[in-house]
Amino acid sequence: MVEGVGHEGSPSAAEPGFWQQVVEQLGTALIVTDPAGRILAANLAAERLLGRSAAAMLGEDAHDLLHRDAHGGRIPRERCPLLRTVAKRAEARGEGHICLRGDGRLIAISWSASPLRDDGAFMGMAVLLTDAAGDGSARRERAAYTRALEDLTERLTLVAEITDVLGQTLETDEALVRLGRLLVPRLADWAAVDLRVGSGQVHRVAVTGPEGRDAAQEDWRERLPEAGEEARSPLVQVLNGADPVLQREANLAAPVSSALATVHSGFLRAVGAASAVTVPLGSGRQVTGALTLVRTDPAHPFDADDLTVVSDIGRRVGLVIDNARRFGRQRAVAEAMQRNLLAPLPQPGRLRLAARYQPAPAGSQVGGDWYDAFERKDGTLALVIGDVVGHDLTAAAGMAQLHGILRSLAWDHSGPPGAVVDRLDDAMPAITTVPMATLVLALLEGDPHTGPWTLRWTSAGHPPPLLLTRDGQAQYLEAGQGLLLGAPPGTGGSRPSAAQSLPPGSTLLLYTDGLIEIPGSDLDTGLARLRRHALALAHEPLDTLCDQLPARMPPGSTDDVALLALRLPSS
Repeated sequence: MVEGVGHEGSPSAAEPGFWQQVVEQLGTALIVTDPAGRILAANLAAERLLGRSAAAMLGEDAHDLLHRDAHGGRIPRERCPLLRTVAKRAEARGEGHICLRGDGRLIAISWSASPLRDDGAFMGMAVLLTDAAGDGSARRERAAYTRALEDLTERLTLVAEITDVLGQTLETDEALVRLGRLLVPRLADWAAVDLRVGSGQVHRVAVTGPEGRDAAQEDWRERLPEAGEEARSPLVQVLNGADPVLQREANLAAPVSSALATVHSGFLRAVGAASAVTVPLGSGRQVTGALTLVRTDPAHPFDADDLTVVSDIGRRVGLVIDNARRFGRQRAVAEAMQRNLLAPLPQPGRLRLAARYQPAPAGSQVGGDWYDAFERKDGTLALVIGDVVGHDLTAAAGMAQLHGILRSLAWDHSGPPGAVVDRLDDAMPAITTVPMATLVLALLEGDPHTGPWTLRWTSAGHPPPLLLTRDGQAQYLEAGQGLLLGAPPGTGGSRPSAAQSLPPGSTLLLYTDGLIEIPGSDLDTGLARLRRHALALAHEPLDTLCDQLPARMPPGSTDDVALLALRLPSS
């Protein structure tokens, strides 16, 4: 390699004059001072910025030559930050300092100084200079761009969050509560939701302000005017299928004539609206309602970008509400079917029976829990509690199928309950759509007036019955356990049956797992909790026990609950 030449003939960093070329070609202005602050060198960019030639600046005191106050006057040397930096021999920066150009103009500059050393000896300072006005404009542009990007990110995040949060519920009221919490105060100061209902009516179903839900602003009703009527009302326009509307302070006070528009205008005045947007819930012909957002600060009105974001939110909310309404109709049908299939309970002799069915909590689907009680051909009383796998109309229909088949099989079968359930398990895949299910079939033998009474039962993977006695004892009947219905063939033999004498005055509880299974809690804890609460209610009337027992269990279950209770006479 030839000395002073790098690879492929490029100049070496060690070649004399290389760094001088770098400095001269540098696009940023650079001056070099000695330890006393006199200018030793200046590049071409410095000549352009300062309007002076390098030759004219060499040897001049940088402060005396360049530094001025806002009016062009000289500044005492002790107030010069650059001279202080030279004296400290340390890195420093300055913003907006005034310099005098060679043509007499004053310019604001920003500077950055670094000490120059040679084998530890301080040789002076290298000072980079930039036009503060140009820098400020660029910074402002960058800041505005950054703010716009952050604003866009925040809006997209809000839309995604609303989509995610609303998708977690199928209850309209809960969806609107969550929507209000997301929109206020992040995007608006007030939010109002109007829904179209039957017979052309409009209901204001949710109003959210700085303090949360405002019930005083909700629950007004008015028939929707025909299309074209009350053209000045954004709410009426949007509900009639028009495009989203942005209102500024100037047109918020436009006169109205319909009652619906009058109420809406009154709402805007009451909350002190400075600007508002009203968008449809849904899209196209499927307009479920309208969403109105209000800002009260005149310095921060809604703009066209806000209108686009809120319109997107409105489309998504409309879809959620439409799904919730369809789900509500399906749920109502399923619950009605389920309740109608739960036959009235018999009351043989002095025996007392009570039952309760509790649908799954809001936001969950209908399940396949069921109970039954009937007298068989031989006079014995049959008790059934069961749970079909699944949470939909299919599960409810499957429950109805098992209900009818089990009644038929148990009506005149004289064998043990395990044999009856074996026959049900054999028939289930051929004549039902049920994939799997659990149940308890219990037969009460004995005179319904005087006893004595013996309970014979079998369990197909179901939680054990709970027996409460008059002397304060509580016992889970854990015998007679077999596989659930629908288990693979050949995985078990004949189902076991168990038997136990029941003392006078005792209470037997059959229940489904929704009563004992709470998310975050194990099954043993649920069983212990049920035992404790049942004992506390054991001496209450049977209907009171059935009402209060589910109410005393902790909230959080996502399943429906069936409960069947039997009480024997005391003597």
